[in-house]
Parts: sequence; structure tokens; C-alpha cells
Amino acid sequence: MKHISVTTFIHILFTVALAILAATLYLFITTSQEKNKSQDIERYKFIAETLAYNLRLSPPEEKIQKFFRDFQLRKVPSDSISKEVQKKGKTMLFVGDPDAPDVRIFKLGEDHYYIYVDMPGYRMMLVDNRADKRITEIATIVGVVLFLLLVILYYMVLKKLYPLKKLHRQIEQFAEGDLNVKIAYDSHDEIGKIARSFDKAIGHIHQLMSSKNLFMRNIMHELKTPITKGRIIAETIDDEMTKGFLIKAFERMNELISDLADIERITMHNFTPTMEDVFLQDVIHRTEKILLTDPEHYIINVSDRPIHTDVKLLALALKNLMDNGIKYSPKHHVALLSVGNRLDVRSKGEPLKEDFSFYIEPFSQEEKRSHGFGLGLYIVHSIAEKLGYDFRYKYDRAAGENVFSIVIGDQE
Repeated sequence: MKHISVTTFIHILFTVALAILAATLYLFITTSQEKNKSQDIERYKFIAETLAYNLRLSPPEEKIQKFFRDFQLRKVPSDSISKEVQKKGKTMLFVGDPDAPDVRIFKLGEDHYYIYVDMPGYRMMLVDNRADKRITEIATIVGVVLFLLLVILYYMVLKKLYPLKKLHRQIEQFAEGDLNVKIAYDSHDEIGKIARSFDKAIGHIHQLMSSKNLFMRNIMHELKTPITKGRIIAETIDDEMTKGFLIKAFERMNELISDLADIERITMHNFTPTMEDVFLQDVIHRTEKILLTDPEHYIINVSDRPIHTDVKLLALALKNLMDNGIKYSPKHHVALLSVGNRLDVRSKGEPLKEDFSFYIEPFSQEEKRSHGFGLGLYIVHSIAEKLGYDFRYKYDRAAGENVFSIVIGDQE
């Protein structure tokens, strides 16, 4: 089931509530009108016949007034209203007899009924004064009041949710790399408590990241000097085996420091690649330059073409893939090939024992690996994300090769 936001859910709930209210009000009024219409016909028929019968007997005024009160009838004082009713009203019932007065029932509008009595020397217009004749108006007023209450409730709920939307935007701003974002909400309700907690957490994270960056820069600076001196001293040793071992160890330490520097630079949220239009061969030349490996350990078969990329970053990613292949392949040999939009780095060896996602995490490696911190694939994955490329892995069982691919441009 697709998840919907709270705001959208409230919109839907409000719309459904309005629809239910409108349907209920419509059914209530329609049903009431139909019911009242049949009851009215019977009532007015009874009133007309009774009134005609009583007036024929010339009852005293007190008895007539009592009849009016019993049936909630009231005389219309104005002749102009009486004439307007006779002119515009619709005749619903007529009771007439040669020996009795004529009694007509008029309907004006939806709920206004009038009774007109016509007899020699005695004409009068009566209006039905029952309260229940105003049921349509009452129902409409109740419906409007309920609608206004729903609107007010809807507004209040949205007003309460607005700080959450603002809080969400600020947290997203922090997630996108703005470490200076300030989450402020003055209310002391639950949302205010959450906002203050997030603000404290962001402040703590900012402090930790500042400390980490300072520590990394200092430790890399402090390590560079003794490693460089050790490398120089190692060159003076006469024993070739010992010299070679020490030089290799110092070079590896230099590589690790460079890897850490690359990780710190690339993984920063505010880091932006320098994209430019270049040829793929320019990237390959830079890759070979920073690989610092004997050409006998690799072959490159790449078709040149124009691409839009960050030359330094893409070259660094290819360098790391080729360096890993050379180190961990039994043959110590890799091939860099272009296949459509893909750049494949292939090397002989056993397939990865863990899922690929395990190897693109920082400092991950298999138990038997004794070289490095497992940063190579993590750096490649980070670079691919920054450049908007796809980083993939597969094992070619027919060739017995591990294949790491960077997909440039449209993914295949």
C-alpha cells in the first residue's frame, strides 16, 4: 500500500466528511419534504373541510379564534399580501359547496402555505404558523454550522501540522549538508520538545564532525613527515630485501593516508565535483599517471569518446579499481575495457564471498585480506554517487573473473 502524508490524509478525511455531511443533509431534507408533503395534503384537507363546515354554522368569534389557535393558523393582516398569494401562489386544494364558503389552500415557495376563505361579507387569508414548516431552513442552518465547524477544525489541525512541515524542511536541509541549520520552535508542546531535541542533536553532530575533521587533518599531517623521512632512510639501506620491504611498507602507509584524505574530501556533503567536457582518453591518461604500477600488470582497451565528467574523480575511481584488482588477483593483472557506456575493470579470482553492498561500506574486508582497510571500493562507490554514475559488480564464471563496472551517462 502506498504511503500518504498526514496532510494528504487530513485533506482526504476533510473531503469525505464534507461529502458525508452534504449527502446526509440532502437525504434528510428530501425525505422530510416528501414526508411532509403527504402529511400536509391530509392536514390541509382536514382543515379546509372543518373550517368550511364550521363557518357555515356561523360560530361565535371565540370559537373561530380557538380553531385558529388549535391548528396554529394566523390571519394575514395585509390585503396586498393576500392578493400576492392569490396571484403568485399555487392552488393545492379547493373545498367548495353552494351552501358553504369556498376554502382554497395556496402554496407559495417551498414551505409557505396559506388558507383563503371566501364567503359573502367574510374574506380572510390565513397563514400556517407551525414551527416545523421551517424544517428546511433549520436543517440548512445546522448544515452550515457543521460545515463551519469542520472548516475551523481542519484549519486548526493544519495549523498544528505546519511546524512539523517546517521541522521536516530544516532536517532535510541538515541532511543535505547544511551543518549550520538552526531548528527553532518556541512552543512548549510535543512538537516543540521534538524540535529542541533535534536542535541539540544537530549541535552535537556538528561538534563531533568538526572534531573528527580536525583530528583527521592533524593525524594525516603528523604521519606524513615521519613516513617521508622513513622512506628516505630506507633508500640508504644496503640489504636489498630489507630495503624493498621497508620501501613497500612506507609506500603502503602513504597510500592509506591518501585514501583517508580522499574519503574526507569526497564524502563531505558540500563537496561538488568539477564537471567539464573532456575526452575519455584524458581520464585514462590521468588514471595511468596516478596508478604508479608497472604497465605489465594491466591492459587498457578503451574507445575514446567525449564525456562530461570530473576528470580527477573518475580517474581516482578507476585507479582504485585497478589497484584492487592487481593486489587481490592471483595473477596480479587487470584489464580496463569500455563496453558501451560502461567502463569494466576485470581481474581473475574467486567471486566475492559477501554481498556487494558489504564491500562498499568503509573499512570492510574479508578475514583473509591483510592489505589495506578496504577503502578502495568505498571510495569508488562515493565517487560514482557524486558523479551520478552507477557502480556495479558481477562475476563472470565463464572467464573466472570479477567484473567491476562504472556506468557513465544513461544506465543500461
